[in-house]
Amino acid sequence: MIDAVFTTNWLSLAAAATLAFAVLMYVLLDGTDLGVGVLLIAERDPKRRELMVDTILPVWDGNETWIVLGGGGLIAMFPIVYGALLSAMYPVIFCMLFALIFRGVAIEFRGEAGQNAKTGWEWIMLAGSFAAAFCQGVLVGSLVQGIRTEGGTYHGGIWDWVSPFTLFCGVALAGGYAWLATCWLMWRTEGRLQQRARRASIVLAATTAMSTACVSIWTLQLNAMYASHWVNDFGRAPLITAIAVYALLGACFLLVVIAKRPFLPLVIALGWFTFSLVCVFFTIFPLVLPPSITIQAGSSPPHTLAFVLSGASVLVPAILIYSTFAFWVFRGKVSSASVEGQ
Repeated sequence: MIDAVFTTNWLSLAAAATLAFAVLMYVLLDGTDLGVGVLLIAERDPKRRELMVDTILPVWDGNETWIVLGGGGLIAMFPIVYGALLSAMYPVIFCMLFALIFRGVAIEFRGEAGQNAKTGWEWIMLAGSFAAAFCQGVLVGSLVQGIRTEGGTYHGGIWDWVSPFTLFCGVALAGGYAWLATCWLMWRTEGRLQQRARRASIVLAATTAMSTACVSIWTLQLNAMYASHWVNDFGRAPLITAIAVYALLGACFLLVVIAKRPFLPLVIALGWFTFSLVCVFFTIFPLVLPPSITIQAGSSPPHTLAFVLSGASVLVPAILIYSTFAFWVFRGKVSSASVEGQ
């Protein structure tokens, strides 16, 4: 693995890092929004549902910018990977895109609807949020599981992505997004809704921890290279470190929830997801599309990478500044008074 770092073109590594960063930002930001939609199923009170949706109204559409950046970056910087991945995952990708569209339409239309119609739009938002989260989990699971290619071209069937592992990843990610949402609601709301979010966060944190453990153990059985990265290449140091980090994050989360800290649970949950994605990247490196396409083999020519990365060096900071500004402007608690005043 160490040798792969030195034999991989640095432009290819920079492109892969940029793409990974876009994926990470999307998961952290829009994953929280999708989790709020998933949590609507657990709340029957229309006023509290109103508050839940109101917490994401100012930022949800901006958060989706990262998936656009990630998709465009994949086409430009890793066209071989884009072609093979799209061919293998057509049903999942189109389902995800339609789910995101319906989720967005539901968020906007429910704001202008009467009470009876509003309930219907909330159910569409719930279904779209869960479907999008599930499909994203299936995508990640399929990537880790491996996509059969020959000469950079997909050589599998339309349903190769269906397996117990990928379906479990889909459900696990939807549950993880719901955990992020409970932490978000603890920060952005107060009163009864905040209390319910605090209680739910403990249950969902435990569920996410168990799901992470199951996916991790399962992953090591999929490919001998994966197990080698964690056990053989560096001894057992990476595995022991990962277990220690997860245990520390879990203990800290429990402590800050018991102490009724409103913001720190979200920070720790985001840290959990960040570390999980780092572990995924570490597991498959130097592959960009397991089991055969490496970062260098799947990347565009150097001059194309240089051009795209120069654009990304402007776009990424611009999006970060915009997102930071939006969160700053709409900071603070969302209360029933703010909803009634709309």
